[in-house]
Amino acid sequence: MTRPVPVPDAQSAPFWEAAARHVLCLARCGDCGVVSHPPDVVCDHCGSTSPGFTFTPVDGRGAVRSWTVMRQSFLPGFEQLIPFVLVDVELAEQPDVRLIGRLLDGQTPRLRLGAPVRTVFEPIRPAVAVPAFELLEDE
Repeated sequence: MTRPVPVPDAQSAPFWEAAARHVLCLARCGDCGVVSHPPDVVCDHCGSTSPGFTFTPVDGRGAVRSWTVMRQSFLPGFEQLIPFVLVDVELAEQPDVRLIGRLLDGQTPRLRLGAPVRTVFEPIRPAVAVPAFELLEDE
């Protein structure tokens, strides 16, 4: 069975288009320059109601803030991946920006709070990829 795919809306389409090219692009407010993820109709930082978000590439490196081991599939298409690790990553780009994704390294003793990771992309269908993470060597 195939995994579910994201269904972009007008606000998230640039994120998913970039992900399909294996590029992490996040929404940057045109008024204050702060990154918001996911973007909303109002900038989380400055409160602008017309933030004119522009999706810009970011490095994708960050640190693990939390994780969980999924031992049961709650959605079709994930059964063959069980068990897998989902990580909550704070991106280095900006301290309050977080992404959640699958850790492609799986369960490993190297996984710990603060472990450095980089964003990679998992192709799930032609022209569709989702962000995931790989552990980096400690810096």
